[in-house]
Amino acid sequence: MERIDLAKAIYNTAHLRGTFKLRSGKVSNDYFDKYLFESNPILLNQIADYLSEFIPSGTEVLAGLEMGGIPIATALSLKTGIPAVFVRKKAKEYGTCKLAEGIDIQGKKVCIIEDVVTTGGQILLSAQDLKECGAIVNHVLCVIEREQQGRDNLERSGLEFRSLFKMEELLVH
Repeated sequence: MERIDLAKAIYNTAHLRGTFKLRSGKVSNDYFDKYLFESNPILLNQIADYLSEFIPSGTEVLAGLEMGGIPIATALSLKTGIPAVFVRKKAKEYGTCKLAEGIDIQGKKVCIIEDVVTTGGQILLSAQDLKECGAIVNHVLCVIEREQQGRDNLERSGLEFRSLFKMEELLVH
């Protein structure tokens, strides 16, 4: 599937119009329900094809952020053979009490995987949490870059950021 066709397919599958409150607290009339494209095996596979090209050389672990980053990280792991971990917003308070579920991340080069980035707030929190667990975190990949503010916040904090699509690229379809 060509990139432009993937953009159209994501738009046709997941774009909603209405009034939506975003995690950042902002309100938007355009919304992409990420679970609609993440639950579609054809689209998820195509997204993983394109995003896999963005994974930095030397990446040892893909860290899918709860909840939308998890299916993308899983698809990327299957495509590339790079192990994935699943990162909670907060370490669970029972059982293993882990923040990152899966293989050990201590001392490993970890690339954060997210679905949609608006301000990057949760990514910044999770990156710090992963670093406190001993991970080396310098890179973030996402499917949809909703606002420039997210890129600015991530890059200002020293994270390299790449997105498959910017919101305006999807809205032209």
